[in-house]
Amino acid sequence: MKIYLNGVSCVGKTTIGKMLADKMGYSFYDIDEEIEKYYQKPIERIQDDCWGMRKFREMGSQVLDIVLSRDENAVIAATPAGLKYSYLQVYKKHKKKGEVISIHIIDKPENIVNRITFYDKDSIPITIVLDELKKKLYLKEIIKDYNHFKDSFQRADLQIVINEINLEDIPDLIISRLDDLNGIAY
Repeated sequence: MKIYLNGVSCVGKTTIGKMLADKMGYSFYDIDEEIEKYYQKPIERIQDDCWGMRKFREMGSQVLDIVLSRDENAVIAATPAGLKYSYLQVYKKHKKKGEVISIHIIDKPENIVNRITFYDKDSIPITIVLDELKKKLYLKEIIKDYNHFKDSFQRADLQIVINEINLEDIPDLIISRLDDLNGIAY
């Protein structure tokens, strides 16, 4: 089985995904990292080489297909576009085979802006201190992204709201919801 985590940037897909994979004994994949490994370049450098986001997403969806085709149980942290554009076609292909369950991770934009992470063009983490004005600007961007991907996030099999839940408790919540969905204990 593959568990495919979706949500806006910095909602916690990677952190939660790693914890969930550890708890379940599954492999973990971050699609951005897999894209970088496959094309041997940082994400922003790949995007710079593309003539548009459509081409980049097509390239990324090829990597998603490879990851979803692996014969192993895995948790996969998707891009925000994970249930839209060419990624959706790959997801549907594997969903039809019964290989994947998608989960939309939801948190309040105010919580997300407080844990936002920044990277340079070479995918190296950088520290940026946000003053109140910058926080407001990033908050607007997070809300804009959520609204842009809102319809695609509704395609997910499960919606998991994580605000006001301790990080350590989120994997158990997801496992419980998967049990409810499938009637199976993981």
